[in-house]
Amino acid sequence: MKKDNKKVIYWLLTGCLLIFIMVVVGGITRLTHSGLSISNYKLISGTIPPMNDVEWNAAFDLYKQYPEYQKLNNQFTLQDFKDIYFWEWLHRVIGRFIGLVFFLPFLYFLITKQLSKATIKKSIILLCLGAFQGFLGWYMVKSGLVDRPDVSHYRLAAHLTTAFITFAYTFWVALDIMFPNKKEIHKRLRNIIRIGLIVLLLQIVYGAFVAGLDSGFIHNHWPMMSEGKFIHETVYIEQSPLYRNFIEGRSGVQFVHRTLAYVVVFLIGLIWYKAKKQPLTPFQQKGINSLLILVSIQFLLGIFTLVLAVPVWLGVSHQVGAFFLLSAMTFTLHRFSR
Repeated sequence: MKKDNKKVIYWLLTGCLLIFIMVVVGGITRLTHSGLSISNYKLISGTIPPMNDVEWNAAFDLYKQYPEYQKLNNQFTLQDFKDIYFWEWLHRVIGRFIGLVFFLPFLYFLITKQLSKATIKKSIILLCLGAFQGFLGWYMVKSGLVDRPDVSHYRLAAHLTTAFITFAYTFWVALDIMFPNKKEIHKRLRNIIRIGLIVLLLQIVYGAFVAGLDSGFIHNHWPMMSEGKFIHETVYIEQSPLYRNFIEGRSGVQFVHRTLAYVVVFLIGLIWYKAKKQPLTPFQQKGINSLLILVSIQFLLGIFTLVLAVPVWLGVSHQVGAFFLLSAMTFTLHRFSR
């Protein structure tokens, strides 16, 4: 049987789709403040939600033992709890399903010898990334069950960024099979795309920081942080020493996220400009064009998300935009790599 056949490609692309759905549901879970509604972790039995009043009340009583209920949501009714429980439960179930979708077909393809040695190695890396992502999810939740009724923004960023990286790598492995004969063309342009990818990943990290610190609910102006001020004074006086403003201060983190948005737009504009002077293959041209279109959409989504103080649908749309932009950047870099 042919190695690295179409079925393997479909398997990998299905994994990409499921990771995308997982991130969307994760975004909704975060924006609806549902992430701490399930305070224990049961790999098998946790797949089934409470099925009757006794089980629901037991789950609610467990929730009442932790800071989020005691400090923020002590007015919650059982129905309120059910509403937030749903999103966290769905997020976890999708995570388990992704694990099965990656692991079981991998075993089948391995046993039936449908994978090349290179793809086997890459698939093992994917499985490790998936397992690490699951660990980070629970590690993140644990940070909100101790004193603060909120998760660590560092752990949130690690969890989200690992999901994006897992998606990008899965997509890259699929592209390796779809385009087995690659040529390295225009090294300088390829290097700019690499820089663009690194800056985009950093921007995704800061997007998670903004989400984790609820920084999108302040300074809801654009292009100034407040009327007449490009840099609000809280950017550099909120935390001490100074550098902590830019990793832990709500204003400082938002400022960095705003600024990196301009850098991402500039780099993609530079990629597009440099590419105009080069003879490109059709796929390379499509990659460049998609970058320009998607970064424009994402930039506008970011502005509206900010000035409207992060309505759930816009916050999720902005996260989806980041996902598509990373996909386009991964595809474009792949078409310029050996």
